[in-house]
Order: sequence, then C-alpha cells, then structure tokens
Amino acid sequence: MTQTLPPQHQDRQPGTQTELHPQPQSDSGRPGCNRLDGRVVLVTGGDSGIGRAVAIAAAKEGANVAIAYLNEDDDAAETLRLVQSKGRDGLTIAGDLGDEPHCKEVVEKTIERFGRLDVVVNGAGEQHPQERLEDVTEEQLSKTFRTNVFAQFFLLKAALPHLEKGAAVVNIASVTAYEGNPALLDYSSTKGALVSFTRALSNAVIDRGIRVNAVAPGPIWTPLIPATFSEEDVATFGSDVPMKRPGQPYEVAAAVMFLATDDASYVSGQTLHVNGGTVVNG
Repeated sequence: MTQTLPPQHQDRQPGTQTELHPQPQSDSGRPGCNRLDGRVVLVTGGDSGIGRAVAIAAAKEGANVAIAYLNEDDDAAETLRLVQSKGRDGLTIAGDLGDEPHCKEVVEKTIERFGRLDVVVNGAGEQHPQERLEDVTEEQLSKTFRTNVFAQFFLLKAALPHLEKGAAVVNIASVTAYEGNPALLDYSSTKGALVSFTRALSNAVIDRGIRVNAVAPGPIWTPLIPATFSEEDVATFGSDVPMKRPGQPYEVAAAVMFLATDDASYVSGQTLHVNGGTVVNG
C-alpha cells in the first residue's frame, strides 16, 4: 500500500482535529442552496470530522445548528465559529451521549434555544481495534455499543416528540457494517446495528412523515483515525480502496445534506455509501 498521509498517532479517543496534519477538508467551498432555510439541525459528534463538516454544510443550507460532543471544547468552539461564519446561529453542548439523561438534556437545550428541531444527524462514535475476539473485554464492548448504538436510541427517544412531518434523521453507519473489519469486531457490529435500526425506525415513523436514512462512510480522514491506529497504519490510510485515497469529511456531508433535505423526499430506510468506490451489497 502506498503512503497517503504523514504518520501520526493520538493517545485518546475520539481524538482532536487541531492535532491533525494535514487538516481535514470540512468545507467543500461551494455555496449552499438554502435547502434547510429556517430549520434546526442537531449533530452529535459535531465538534470535528464528519460532524463538523455536516454542521458547516447545514449552516450553508440555512439551518441553525446544535453541536453535541463529548469533551473536545476547543474543536467544538471552532465548529461553532465556522457555523456562525456562515451567518447562522449555533449551540455547543458537551457531555456523554451514552447517558440517557444527557441525551434528553441535549434535546431540551436545543428546543429551548431554537424553538424547534427538524433534522437529527447521529455522528458520534468510537472504535478500539483488537487482534482477536478474545481480546475484546466486556468493558470495551459495553462502551462501544453505548456510544455507537445506545446513544442513537436515547437521543431519538428524546427528539421524536419534537420532530414534525417533513423532519429527517440521518445515522452515520460505516462500510465495516458490510465488509466486516476483523480488527474492529465490536465497532463493525455496532454499525451493522445502526443499519438495521435505520431500516426499522424508518418503518416505525414513516406514517408520521419523518424520514430515516443512513450514510456508510469508508476511510474518511478524521481525528478518530490517528486516535485508533498506529502511525504506520495511518500513513497508508485509504490506499486500499479503488480511489486510492482517504475521503474528506465534506464528501460525506454532501450525502448527509441530500438525505436531510427535501431533495430526498421519496427516500427513507436507505443507506448511501460514500467509500471511495468499494462495492458492497446492500
């Protein structure tokens, strides 16, 4: 595999964007089309990576944005600044989304600030590689599922009473749900759960006029990558896909915006694959 990035590593999950080199491309540079004018978008994991790109894209489409994140205050402040630079209002909310009372608080603060909620993008996640199933501890398994799956359930339980006809939910799944990464057994399982959750929830709320879809990214350059893998693995990250490069967060955000807006008015229960050309089934 060829080198695609400078070798680098971060010692804590989910990583910080300020330490990345080169910096991920969070903004496409293209203007928005006001497809979310007057609406409110809640993005989890919105401090960096795909979440930051989604927050910026939503602001460019005319939305006010609530940014939920764990504890990466500097990254979240920069995302808020970028949202505001697009002429929209933003709100940052720190805390553990694996905790159901906190998810309720996130929704309550969003409603209190903006008076409505129209789009929920579930982007928060974590991953911890292990060479063998025997090495996945109960603590790791529980933590990964709590962040990657339980949080989505908790947040949407709190959000659904506020979502009206025309609202949208977009869950961030992963190519690992379809390929299965042997070093990310628990992570791959959580992303598979999100695909099934997306399909089931779509069927459960379609009669309310709420659409639920997912995006399954491939190798995207975000803080999660050096926070997960060794310097050597980071250096060749993304070189094994047909496009021979890692994707940028704004490339995923574009798919999220399609699903979040009325452009996708006849789309629900589906998953879009933004993975550099890897062909998967489903």
